[in-house]
Amino acid sequence: MYYLQNRWKCNGKSLVYYGIRLGENLNRNTIKLTGKQKKIISTLPKELSKNEQAELKKIIASGAVLPREPKKTPLTLAEAQFCTRCCANDFIIPGIEFTEDGLCAICASEHITRNFKSVVPIVDKIPHSKKSRFDVAVFYTGGKDSTYLLYYLAKVLHLRVLALTWIIPYASESALKSIENAQKTFENVEFLTRYVNKEDLRKIYAKLYGLNENTCACPSLAYVLFYPTLVAEKVPYFIAGNEPAQMTGLFYNNMAPKIAYKFADNKFLNFAVNLGRVLTFHPPLRRGQFHTLTTVKQLAFGTKKIVKLFGYKNELVENVTLAIHEVPKTLKPLKNSVRKSSWTGNIPAFVQIDFDEISGGKYDWTKIKKLIIEECGWVAPEDMGKGLHTSCKIEKCKEFSQFSRFYHMKSTMIPFSAIEIALASRDKNITREQAIYEIENTLGFSLEEVPECKIMKEFLKK
Repeated sequence: MYYLQNRWKCNGKSLVYYGIRLGENLNRNTIKLTGKQKKIISTLPKELSKNEQAELKKIIASGAVLPREPKKTPLTLAEAQFCTRCCANDFIIPGIEFTEDGLCAICASEHITRNFKSVVPIVDKIPHSKKSRFDVAVFYTGGKDSTYLLYYLAKVLHLRVLALTWIIPYASESALKSIENAQKTFENVEFLTRYVNKEDLRKIYAKLYGLNENTCACPSLAYVLFYPTLVAEKVPYFIAGNEPAQMTGLFYNNMAPKIAYKFADNKFLNFAVNLGRVLTFHPPLRRGQFHTLTTVKQLAFGTKKIVKLFGYKNELVENVTLAIHEVPKTLKPLKNSVRKSSWTGNIPAFVQIDFDEISGGKYDWTKIKKLIIEECGWVAPEDMGKGLHTSCKIEKCKEFSQFSRFYHMKSTMIPFSAIEIALASRDKNITREQAIYEIENTLGFSLEEVPECKIMKEFLKK
């Protein structure tokens, strides 16, 4: 009797795997099907004739079709198989594969991703600008990571910082208090706060909820709100404030290819990009400007077909883009600024700071929280054990919806937090025990709707 492995699913003319595979199959989650293969697979489970086995030979060899009943996806965390090194398990990441020694696919591929620091250029020095009042801008949420980044830029490097905050209806009390305290602490930081009016925000959120089953639009709306200001103020650099696990997680979610982590240092690719710009009478781009334009152009004008052709799909950004386009007036200032900055070359460079390097070799969550409490007046969430995504009341809703959709194979997007907490424990930013505590107590990996979803739904109904 042959079975379709339970994390493979027929989608159109392809078999798609919902999980993270091992070894040479890492991120090879799609198998093209012939008409005959699709017809045979649609009749499984059943005994296969020799001709049918021959037709499915490569698919059987890949493990997508098995000569035995497949292992079922765990229904609870207690039933899950855990990695022997990190906190990854096949409940929060259904379909993650393990070696014979019990290492998960994330740990088994560490040699591949060890140097995947960022998909945007990493800088270790930011010079003082002669053309702007600011040296750098930061998207500041009041969370752990953005507070540490603000501390480093303002107090350690003594830069003139523009801290950009957009207030959402779901901002946590601890984040709001942290923002208030930061405004009192940093004398060389100018804070700029923006809102989206609730009527427009509900239109955006309603569309996004229909697509994602959650309303998380961060940080995309921040780009829409603040890019015109960055251009007008001629801010030379801006930083989103992503820690290492968030950047590496894009690779495991099949949202960024290997080349994305090396693009900034690839002379040929940068030459090709700038040749195209020069031939169209645009000024060549400096380091980081290509990444800025790519980001804001997608939000302003939609995802280019060429990106989809390469098979790298950021479902989250694409859906947020569709949602924002529900309120066209919101995009007018962004579109004007994108066009103007592209022609003039006055584009803030999107760069990243290596959190591991600046914090002494390892971005230790426990030490960082202690530091920013003492130096910045940072206010921790009620549960001090929480270290992943601390600034939003509905973070559990996002995790629940992403988890539920992936678990039931409605979406190929693996829950961001599941990958990030696994990477953080693999790379020793947090201990395995602390990570498992977060999974059990502070994150939204549940097959039953989490109570925090009520907050989100109540805002949509008003």
